[in-house]
Amino acid sequence: MRLFPEFILRAAALRDCFVRAFLQQNTLHFPQSVQYKLLHGRVRALFFAQSPCRIFYKGKKMNEELLKIRHSASHVLATAVLRLFPNAKLDIGPATETGFYYDFDLDHKFTAEDLANIEAEMKKVIAENQKFEKFELTRPEAEAKIRELGQEEFKLGRLADIPDGEKITFYKNGEFCDLCAGPHVYYSKRIKAFKLLSIAGAYHRGDENNKQLQRIYGTAFASKEELESYLKQMEEAKQRDHRKLGKEMGLFTIVDRVGQGLILWKPKGAIVRQSLQNFILELLNEQGYQQVFTPHIGKLGLFRTSGHFPYYKESQFVPIVEREDLQKMSKENITMAEFEPKIESGDVEGYLLKPMNCPFHVEIYKSDPHSYRDLPVRLAEFGNVYRWEQSGELNGMTRVRGFTQDDAHIFCTPDQLDDEIQGCLDLVKEVFAKIGMKEYRVRISLRDPDSDKYVGAEENWVKSEAAIRKAAKTLGVPFTEEIGEAAFYGPKIDFVVKDCIGREWQLGTVQVDYNLPERFDLSYIGQDNKPHRPIMIHRAPFGSLERFTGVLIEHFAGNFPTWLAPEQVRIITLNDEVVPFADEVFKKLKKAGIRVSMDDTAEKLGAKIRKAETEKVPHMFVIGRKEAEAGNVSVRSRIRKAFEGVKSADDAVAEIVSDAKERNLPDGF
Repeated sequence: MRLFPEFILRAAALRDCFVRAFLQQNTLHFPQSVQYKLLHGRVRALFFAQSPCRIFYKGKKMNEELLKIRHSASHVLATAVLRLFPNAKLDIGPATETGFYYDFDLDHKFTAEDLANIEAEMKKVIAENQKFEKFELTRPEAEAKIRELGQEEFKLGRLADIPDGEKITFYKNGEFCDLCAGPHVYYSKRIKAFKLLSIAGAYHRGDENNKQLQRIYGTAFASKEELESYLKQMEEAKQRDHRKLGKEMGLFTIVDRVGQGLILWKPKGAIVRQSLQNFILELLNEQGYQQVFTPHIGKLGLFRTSGHFPYYKESQFVPIVEREDLQKMSKENITMAEFEPKIESGDVEGYLLKPMNCPFHVEIYKSDPHSYRDLPVRLAEFGNVYRWEQSGELNGMTRVRGFTQDDAHIFCTPDQLDDEIQGCLDLVKEVFAKIGMKEYRVRISLRDPDSDKYVGAEENWVKSEAAIRKAAKTLGVPFTEEIGEAAFYGPKIDFVVKDCIGREWQLGTVQVDYNLPERFDLSYIGQDNKPHRPIMIHRAPFGSLERFTGVLIEHFAGNFPTWLAPEQVRIITLNDEVVPFADEVFKKLKKAGIRVSMDDTAEKLGAKIRKAETEKVPHMFVIGRKEAEAGNVSVRSRIRKAFEGVKSADDAVAEIVSDAKERNLPDGF
């Protein structure tokens, strides 16, 4: 089971009773009990979840009410399912950031028709205006109640998650009763706007070794208008799904024989990737970065020193043990239980598919002596890294097991720190501007002083957190502070951007690190001719090329700007007579560096245009007899209306070249 990010509620904005009720609710809904306490003006709750979730309630009554509506809707869902499928066994049914769900164990496999019937039954339950009634039981009474309900398979385990001494409560609505701490609406008619969305598989407690259950997802809002707005956004998102568009446009593929979560970039996708790399490389060259390359694997000792192993052991691929050690252990009949401590301690050596590039860049810095005059040293790499994500968490290009980071590390003096952080932030902002993501907020991730997962001296953490806060304030955008979400070696700034349909994506990160230089004993000679410790900055404007590309596909709905489009211009001929002139235009575009193709097939014009539009080609040059005789082309453009019309071939080529060179956004962005 993985520990996911903290669930932070601003205590100042919420009444204590609501906070306690909310946290108690999650105690019942998540595999491990919630721990909560006041910390730095915030109530903090740590939990183990089946999927990462982060919700901020700002104390508005609307948000409290929405939580109650969604939680109550999950109970109504369970009520309806039990009416239609009395043998169903229940697991959990929490409210989420975007709605609610409930997990069921049932021999019958839910269908789309079942979903419609369940939704209809939910409407009947709501129309009955059932009252949500809370009652408290002792632990023995609760066990008896669960058995009476015939729900002992999963609910007894959920009951066991509740710490001794904590109240055990149930909620009843109509004939339905469930182990739950609430909160709920008073009557079911308060659920005025809901919709069931989908059916998915979900492992009990999120563990692949446990039974797979059926999860029904739904959403609910306070008003029909809000629901309709959300459903419209969902429909738009479905049309923009990068997995669908990526297949249609021939950008990438994922093959079981290669491995889930491992992206195969096809030729057109490779063009998008290379264009992004070229873009960021230009910016890096302007800022004085030096390009490096590092191996895909490294010795375990390297990652023990950095702290990444075994700290991130659960999210890493299994180490590659040297053949001699394997043979030795085989002869000694060493079991897997005995093997694991040996590899963690270093008694057995091996290699690791690198989960990050940082230790390699540290060693590159350390390989040469440095003076204060050499600093800052800025090292950049498009480095492949590998993480063991659970199969249920994989999602196209946005959640993968192998990805390419646009990674860079800066080694600087304390006096240079503020300027270097600012340079990183400016770089991220420029990237966002070029892709038309103008709205963004900032998340500052800080350590939890009470946790033992963080390394390094207290004073270094104070310095790095102060530097991060100072830099964030210069951005002039909203930012939140999240206690406990810092990397184990330092605090960070994460950028959360809005795409063109209002969805948020975490893209771009900047981290300040005093600890890895300490662990690797890095130094530079200062003006006093004595050795000093550099400060290290980690930054990645894209985060990963795979995730960033997936987000861009959805952001632009596949209609890439000219500079990113795999095919920038398609020449369409109306007859064979104009092919010689079309060839001339083709060569001009090629010479100018434009990615161009020609459709000189016998298909009708309409069919050729529809094909180009389906394949998301941004610009079309249509050439008929009239155009050829005059040395013109008729321009059709999906992304730039000003380009359209009949114009000389030279002028049309010049416009396309300029548009690509300037990396302009499509109309409407």
